[in-house]
Amino acid sequence: MAPLRARQSISKDKFSSYFGSLRTIAYHDPSSRGVGSHGIRSIAWNPLGTLIATGADRTLRVWNPERQNVKYSTELKGHTAPIEKVAFNPVKDAELCSVSSDGVVKFWDVRTKAVINEIKGLGDAFTLAWCPDGESLIVGNKSDNLFVLSPTQSTPITSHQQSIQTNQITFCHSGKKIFVTTGEGRIKILSYPEFEPIFYSKSDPSNAFTLNGHTSSCISVDLQPTARFLATGGSDSIIALWDTTDWICQRTLIDMTGPVRNISFSFDGSFIVGGSEEGSGLEIAHTETGEYVHSIKTAGSCPAVAWHPSRYWLAYTDLGSLRIIGVDPDRK
Repeated sequence: MAPLRARQSISKDKFSSYFGSLRTIAYHDPSSRGVGSHGIRSIAWNPLGTLIATGADRTLRVWNPERQNVKYSTELKGHTAPIEKVAFNPVKDAELCSVSSDGVVKFWDVRTKAVINEIKGLGDAFTLAWCPDGESLIVGNKSDNLFVLSPTQSTPITSHQQSIQTNQITFCHSGKKIFVTTGEGRIKILSYPEFEPIFYSKSDPSNAFTLNGHTSSCISVDLQPTARFLATGGSDSIIALWDTTDWICQRTLIDMTGPVRNISFSFDGSFIVGGSEEGSGLEIAHTETGEYVHSIKTAGSCPAVAWHPSRYWLAYTDLGSLRIIGVDPDRK
């Protein structure tokens, strides 16, 4: 399939009529039947948006979004416990990383189905964040230990034990900073790979500066493609949007039901959506104004959401299965 060209942005006033006219395609994975609403825990596009990976129970599946029949997908097996997170190398279209609670991180070549590297003994691992250059990544476990890994080495480069509950992580676009969400509702801003605080409190220079916008655990985070806003989601059902210039919370999105497990910005940063394991439906908001511009009806909860890297295609999970809005397999 030829690389997709980036589409032009659509204004918030025209978005709903455009997006509402798009088809929704369902992708049925027979290996995830009976797993229930937790069938797919994580979804991820590759850099070009020509493939999308799902992690369901112990099986990875990589789909060509334009061919919904499972026979055209690639199945990857090898984990002995549920897969918690999947993500493609940001600079390699066919290199996929998977993290499982079996304590093993696997790197796959999806063209050959081969495991090209694996790292064992990482505990109950559940988070994953690639550095933008694709040369290293961070994996975190439920004992709040963060491991810096290389896709070509079989042991961790370094490990960093955290003193508080540590959840999702994301990188800034230069790869020199990481944003770390914590169980106390704060977000730490650390240097990478040193893991040192970058900012300190003006009133108390000995205190590291943190973002504090959630009344309970902060569990998800995403940086806008244009890098103007950092979005954080909490178990308080709120998405907070932070201005990355002065680190002030510009607005909050409060129409979520249940903990915000996942956040995704559209390729142009204009629209944002959050996923939760509770309730049903998805609400798309306009990033700049916080105005909700489109509602998506679903049969069940949608814990995983992911915008396409260059189009207004939205992938999400519904009743444990993958669905994508915007794909048109019949387009010639």
